[in-house]
Amino acid sequence: MSPAPIRLLLVDDQALVRGAMGALLELEDDLVVAGEAGDGTTAAAEALRLSPDVCLMDIQMPGADGIAATRAIRTSSPGTRVLIVTTFARPGYLRAALEAGASGFVVKDAPAAQLADAVRRVHAGMRVVDPELAVASLAEGANPLTEREQQVLRLSADGRAVTQIAAEVFLSAGTVRNHLSSAIGKTGASDRAQAALIAREKGWI
Repeated sequence: MSPAPIRLLLVDDQALVRGAMGALLELEDDLVVAGEAGDGTTAAAEALRLSPDVCLMDIQMPGADGIAATRAIRTSSPGTRVLIVTTFARPGYLRAALEAGASGFVVKDAPAAQLADAVRRVHAGMRVVDPELAVASLAEGANPLTEREQQVLRLSADGRAVTQIAAEVFLSAGTVRNHLSSAIGKTGASDRAQAALIAREKGWI
């Protein structure tokens, strides 16, 4: 008897991407798509319901992003391994994903055969990381921003007022300004808009 196929959960906010990825992976005899999700919150719920072997996870999605979803899945469904598959090959994202419990990190332009092989290796308990990104991550160093600095900088990226950010995170306006000032200094930016841009490009937020 042949071994049971590796059951996959595909998570991406673009239905066309999920469909194309699923079609390619199901050409492999040992891979089968068990479910799909279009955001991080749904992904965690589907992982709990379906208990897939491997979850292929995008990073930037509405609601809970791929990092938060990875953390949730690894907590509630520890038998499911997570392979990040993203367009955003940023060192900060790699570090955050691995810290959240992901077993692998590859970019979406990887050949289908390479992606299928990454799935098999992750399922077998190995770690799979894009080699160029791994080198860049080592050169870049760790994310210098604290969790609070990441939070307020992320909220400020769309131009929200300090008072609005303060209300959302239950801090005083002065404390928010201090966090933003610290983040600006750590990123070497001239203002919070540039700081948010730099942090996003590096995958820190």
